[in-house]
Amino acid sequence: MPEQSPSQPRTQTQTQTAIQAPHGSRTTKARPTRRFLSSLRTFTALNPLLRLLILTQLAFNIGFFAVLPFLAEHLGTAIGMAGWLVGLVLGLRTFSQQGLFVVGGALADRYGVRPVVLAGCVLRIAGFGWLGYAETSWAVIGAVLLIGFAAALFSPAVESEVARQAVCREEAGEGPRTHVLALFTVAGQAGAFLGPLIGALLLAVDFRAVCLAGAGVFVLVLAGHAWLLPQRIPGRARVQSRGGVHGLVRNRRFLALCCAYGAYLLAYNQLYQLLPVEVERAAGSQAPLAWLFALSSLLVVTAQLPVTRWAGDRLDLRRSMSAGLVLIAAGFAVVAVARPAAWTGTVGLLPAAGYVVLLTLGQMLVAPAARAWVPDLADDGRLGLYTGALSSVSGLIVLVGSAATGSLLDTDLPPAVPWLVLAAIPVTAVVLLPRHAKEGPPSP
Repeated sequence: MPEQSPSQPRTQTQTQTAIQAPHGSRTTKARPTRRFLSSLRTFTALNPLLRLLILTQLAFNIGFFAVLPFLAEHLGTAIGMAGWLVGLVLGLRTFSQQGLFVVGGALADRYGVRPVVLAGCVLRIAGFGWLGYAETSWAVIGAVLLIGFAAALFSPAVESEVARQAVCREEAGEGPRTHVLALFTVAGQAGAFLGPLIGALLLAVDFRAVCLAGAGVFVLVLAGHAWLLPQRIPGRARVQSRGGVHGLVRNRRFLALCCAYGAYLLAYNQLYQLLPVEVERAAGSQAPLAWLFALSSLLVVTAQLPVTRWAGDRLDLRRSMSAGLVLIAAGFAVVAVARPAAWTGTVGLLPAAGYVVLLTLGQMLVAPAARAWVPDLADDGRLGLYTGALSSVSGLIVLVGSAATGSLLDTDLPPAVPWLVLAAIPVTAVVLLPRHAKEGPPSP
């Protein structure tokens, strides 16, 4: 809301408000309210299917992030895995999820959203239950692979349908697609905010209780979607599985986008691999980890939509992703510069907090732009396949990169080296981006 000109007469209500409130406080207090109301209006303006899918993302992440932030600590202490093996397991989890997204996306194109989502929920319940009782390395790996494959089924189905619906709204003149995808990201991060807090509370019992709680969330998701998710979605045509992969592997612009997105995902995966090590070193325990995850999620929940609107008015999709990748690189550089000082306590946690903030700001620019770019590069009727492939290629990058990062942690190299190596990767990814986005920024 613009400030009122002195030449404009004030109403009685405006005069009373100005007398009662200190100068500037009205604007300060109104901004969060306006942002919340704007997000609420955006959400309520969506069709029922989009609202269900966005709430689905919220529930998925509550269950998932109640468990994942505490997995590395459990593997290293309770199971006794070496650093490289912990990194490999985390990479396998990401690869079995992200790497097999292409399978889930193709299945969603072939059979529709509903059966794929329901099957994924069943597998996620089984995976979390298995992980809670796994006591050997091979049992943990099996459970982690099942958990990842479950997401490989339901996530591309949900994400591709959200992207398709967002494009339909944009073509109908109901607003830019990035606004819907940003709201989808906000819902996911709200779940990522609540999940670690729930997990931290249950961790006081044991890790098994955390896993069973995560499974319980997906039981509720399964029941809700069996009831509410439509059997057939209007406008979504089912296609044959054959022929799509051939066109995909020849699509150089799309593959370039996949590589750049993979660099972002590798950086994001360090929240679960490199960050816990730094927090343990600085604080003597991983107790602050849940609060850093909460900080990241809270930033996305409160700032994602304003950042998306700001970027949409000024940047095309390529520039938005480039800016986000540079911010992510800066986050790693902050810790690399501070690490030789070996600060501990509250001061020692500040570089880690700076990394989380910069990574999150970069994520706000990268994730919606990448998802919004995929429909422009995908073949007709293959949006699920391309959405899945975006995650599959990046999952392969994370698998290799996570194992390499774990190896770096097991060496006698200076402690800043892993952070410097990871800072260089997002910068390199900027060069890999397709040279021009199909669409420029929308008009304000």
